[in-house]
Amino acid sequence: MSLDDDIAFFRQVPLFAALDKEAVRILAIGAETRSFQSGSILFYAGELADGGYIVLEGSLSLESGTYAEDKGRVVGPGTLIGELAMLTDMVWQFTAVAREPVTVVRVTRNLFRKMLEGYPAAAVALRDLFAKRLDGWQGELNAVKKMMEKGSR
Repeated sequence: MSLDDDIAFFRQVPLFAALDKEAVRILAIGAETRSFQSGSILFYAGELADGGYIVLEGSLSLESGTYAEDKGRVVGPGTLIGELAMLTDMVWQFTAVAREPVTVVRVTRNLFRKMLEGYPAAAVALRDLFAKRLDGWQGELNAVKKMMEKGSR
């Protein structure tokens, strides 16, 4: 893929769509592409996460391992896994297993933070995006709380 193709791919990911083209260009240049065969493990639950992954081709099963029958959620091209790991220390809460040959693009925390430092407008855009998401989640949680309060009466 050309750099323009990489930038266009990144801009299809909702988190990166909020960024200007130059900020996305930095990510596209610095990101690493990795390929895995079917059945390969991308990472295990409990491992330290040091960045995020975008599925470029193929699909992954995200398995919690809590129950034997838990086959996990399946994600495919354009899915960003670990967006918070690009910002802060965390451990993976699930194991990612390639369901077929899969190619991912890895964005390390270091790369993401350097992009934010170099493009303050990108940091502001992401802050606004996260604030909007948090407001939405708070509304959803309040609705669930009200339903639970009604059910306990």
